[in-house]
Amino acid sequence: MADRPLRVLLDGTPLLGSRTGIGRYTAALSEELASMSDVDLRAVAFTLRGWRKLRHVLPHGVRARGMPVSARLLRQTWLRSELPPVELFAGSTDVVHGTNFVLPGRLRAAGVLTIHDLAFLDAPDELAPSDRDLPELVRRGVARANVICTPTAAVADAVATRLDVDRDKIVVTPLGVNPAWFTARPPDDGRRAKLRLPEKYLLFAGAAGPRKGLDWLARTHASAPDLPPLVFAGPGPFERLPRSGQTGYLSDVDLRTVVAGAAALVLPSRDEGFGLPVLEAMASDVPVVCTDIPALREVAGDCATLVPYDDVDALAEALRTAVTDPHATATSTARRTHAANYTWRKCADLTVGAYKKAMER
Repeated sequence: MADRPLRVLLDGTPLLGSRTGIGRYTAALSEELASMSDVDLRAVAFTLRGWRKLRHVLPHGVRARGMPVSARLLRQTWLRSELPPVELFAGSTDVVHGTNFVLPGRLRAAGVLTIHDLAFLDAPDELAPSDRDLPELVRRGVARANVICTPTAAVADAVATRLDVDRDKIVVTPLGVNPAWFTARPPDDGRRAKLRLPEKYLLFAGAAGPRKGLDWLARTHASAPDLPPLVFAGPGPFERLPRSGQTGYLSDVDLRTVVAGAAALVLPSRDEGFGLPVLEAMASDVPVVCTDIPALREVAGDCATLVPYDDVDALAEALRTAVTDPHATATSTARRTHAANYTWRKCADLTVGAYKKAMER
C-alpha cells in the first residue's frame, strides 16, 4: 500500500440535512482528509431518500457512493451479521469509518467507529424511536471495530470501562475550531434586527434535547431578573420563556456573529462528549459558563467557569460574574490561545493514525 493512497470510506449520512455537532464534525473531518495527498476519500450515505444529495455536500474531489437503501433495515441486519457489507454498494476500500455511532457491515476493510458520547447508555429512554436499537448496535460495533475514536479522553475512559473495551483500542481525536471563529464580530444593527437579537444577551448554542440542561437554565434565568435576556440558537423546539428569544437553525456565518455578540455563552449540559460551542465562544473572546462534568472540564481547561449540575444559585452567580466582569476567569489572550490548540487538521491527523492502527490490528 506504500505506493498508493489509503482508501477510506466515510459514513457521510450526517452531512445531509441541517448539521448539528456530528454533522459539523463529519464535514470538517472530510474537508481535511480530502486535502491529504496520502488519503483517497470516498463517502456513502445510508438513506432511502436524498442519498443523491451527498455528492453536492462533499468536499471537491471526494466521490459519493451508495444507493437508495433504508437505514432502518440496514441497522436491523447489521445487528445480526456483517451483511450486507458496505463494499457491496460502495466498492473496495482499506478502511470503513462509521462517523456516527454505527459501524457498517464490511467484508475485508478495517473498521473504525467514532463514539461521541455515552448518552445512549445513560438515558436510553430519551432516544428517538428510530434509535431504539442504538445501544445494541453500538455494543456490536465496538466489538467488531479495529479501532474506536472518541472526542475526549473522558469519553475514551467511559467507553473502556462501560463497554468493556481495551483502552489501547481507543484513539482520542479532539474536534477543532474553524479559523473563522477567531475573526468573528458581533452583529451590526442590520443583522441584529434581522435575527431579532437584544442589545445584550446570554446565549445557548446547540440543538435542544433533554441532556442539555435547559430546564435548569430556565429556572436559573427566571430566578435572576437582573440577568440579560436569553437567546437560543439552534434547531429546536425550545420552550418559550419570559425574556428569551430563538433564532432557529443558523448558517455558519450567522452563528459566528450571534456567538461573538453574546455577553456570555452558557452550556448547562447534564452530559457532553466534547462541547464544541465552548471553544468556539473562547475563540470569539466570549466568556463561557458550563457544567462541571468530565468532558467539559477537559475541553474548557481553566478558561471557563464550571458549575455543579442543577445548582441554580451557582449558575446564576456564574452568569452574573461573566456579564459584569468578562475576564474574571480568563483573559482574551488565554481564551484564544486555548481554543487555538484545537484544530481540524490535528483531528484529521489523529484520525488517519487511527486508520493505520486499525489496518495493523
